[in-house]
Amino acid sequence: MSASNPVWLALLSAASFGASTPFVKLLAGELPPLVLAGLLYAGCGLGLAAIRLVRDRGWQSGGLSEGEWRWFGAAIVFGGVLGPVLLVFGLTRIEASAASLLLNLEAVFTALLAWIIFRENAGRRVVLGMLLIAAGGAALAWPAAGAKAPDWIGLLAIAAACLCWGIDNNLTRRVSASDALFIAGAKGLAAAAVNLALAFALGAALPAWPATGAALTVGFIGYGLSLVLFVVALRGLGSARTGAYFSTAPFIGAAVSLLLLNEPTPAPFWFAAGLMGLGVWLHLTEYHVHEHTHEALEHAHRHVHDAHHQHAHDFAWDGREPHSHSHRHASVTHKHPHYPDIHHRHEH
Repeated sequence: MSASNPVWLALLSAASFGASTPFVKLLAGELPPLVLAGLLYAGCGLGLAAIRLVRDRGWQSGGLSEGEWRWFGAAIVFGGVLGPVLLVFGLTRIEASAASLLLNLEAVFTALLAWIIFRENAGRRVVLGMLLIAAGGAALAWPAAGAKAPDWIGLLAIAAACLCWGIDNNLTRRVSASDALFIAGAKGLAAAAVNLALAFALGAALPAWPATGAALTVGFIGYGLSLVLFVVALRGLGSARTGAYFSTAPFIGAAVSLLLLNEPTPAPFWFAAGLMGLGVWLHLTEYHVHEHTHEALEHAHRHVHDAHHQHAHDFAWDGREPHSHSHRHASVTHKHPHYPDIHHRHEH
């Protein structure tokens, strides 16, 4: 597979997010949870906005159509507003270990919504792979024996946050053909505004500049770049598969923690590694091929002139690829291996 394969983009997204976990853990001892969450998302949003300004030499539209704005607005509400608030509320009531366990529900909710509500195709191999990856995350985060039982309100709050992010992932899939920097940056700024507003309303203040700068930097790398890669992976893989690959983030975070902090390697780590490795292998070796029909479609995204992009240009084109513009796909029936990407959302 090439480096641009969406599978590897999804895994890189998980690696970027997971590798930031030890650094977030270090900052969590210095900053209040809401302030830290707000600064992490601010680093994501501000960093990606700066990249867009440099890339486009000024402010440019996000490229969303009128219909796509509704999907994107709902995604921001669920993923950038409700999800973080519910997570922080849940963390005030239950142990972090129990919360880590429940966070694996995001992949489960993402997949279930994709398969049941949004009719995304998944064979038994993909379903089994997702279950193994989620089980690996559960094994990695399982609380130690004797830990006190968390209260149900906290549990339900964390589960509700995961449901919000599952909805967010599926809604974002509907707009994933648009500019990934804009989508990820707007989500980051929305989440930053909500978390910081709540923090200031509760009497918190911004920390000293070294701590603020560290949080912004970790947020840009661990959240911003991760979100961009996640959106691009959604474009090529669909919600369920991307969510399953992203579920490897807890394992990656644990591995980085073991290397950086010289912690002992617990038995659950290797058990989780085996489950996740088998689940990823099942996804990597997926082979989905059948005759299918592409209905006529018009949209805009970065593309090259491959089997799915055979069109003329009504503007002067210098021949460079990939390039982005509004283009129309004529109806075509053919057969080849494919994922449920932005060009393969058909019935089976």
